[in-house]
Amino acid sequence: MADTRQQDHRDVDLWEEHAALYVRTLGAACAGPVAPLLDAAQVGPGTRVLDVGTGPGTVAAAATDRGAAVTAVDPSPAMVRLARDAAPRARTLVAALPRLPFPDACFDAAVGNFVLGHAGPTQAVVAELCRVVRPGGRVGLTGWTDAPAAGQTLLGRALHAAGAPRVPADRLRPPQSGYPGDAAGMARLLGTAGLRRAVCRVVAWDHRVGAAAWSEGLARLLGTGLLTAPAPDPATLDRIVGHAAALSKPFLSPDGDLRLPHVALLAHGWR
Repeated sequence: MADTRQQDHRDVDLWEEHAALYVRTLGAACAGPVAPLLDAAQVGPGTRVLDVGTGPGTVAAAATDRGAAVTAVDPSPAMVRLARDAAPRARTLVAALPRLPFPDACFDAAVGNFVLGHAGPTQAVVAELCRVVRPGGRVGLTGWTDAPAAGQTLLGRALHAAGAPRVPADRLRPPQSGYPGDAAGMARLLGTAGLRRAVCRVVAWDHRVGAAAWSEGLARLLGTGLLTAPAPDPATLDRIVGHAAALSKPFLSPDGDLRLPHVALLAHGWR
């Protein structure tokens, strides 16, 4: 059996080196469901909210803008540094699911934007969020669906057209994580963890980005080895970027921006 701890360390090292680049490129798409996520968790003035897997601090910043008292955590020191810049009013620290350094029932709400499937066994992650939320509090989570929108499949289609191998699926979503990938499964997951009135729905948005910036960022990100295994040689990289540019043309708006359709799961329930 592969040593998943060693893989986790390798992935953290990659994020340490390339966190800011990822945030400026593909990671920017993750901001789409932030407002609906905070609405679902009823985050507002005075809410004591925990943002797990904060990444660059997008959720933490939006929650502080609503007047919430925010604590944000991420396992990557590089991401925590970005989050502190983005959300200076939040308390931000390095910590990793599924074991958090907080006492029971100390938050009104806990939210996580695209952390499920990446932070250990999914059932244990949801149970830990339930532990740190007070009775009557809320848990809200987003996650990628197994039925992606066209904008989300663009890179995969470009890699296929160029004959380039993708990162193994078990690295992106380890099979032992138990992530469901569909709305019914997500609702069951939250209910099994002890959340009341657990529901899940699909949210949709367009990731809007300048076409030139997207192509340049994609090329730089591909060169890191985060998206392919191994990193492509220069000729393959040129082919991937060329196919991606061609495939992105249907999403080009008159102002020169790409509007890439995305969908995700949004699940929430009451403690």
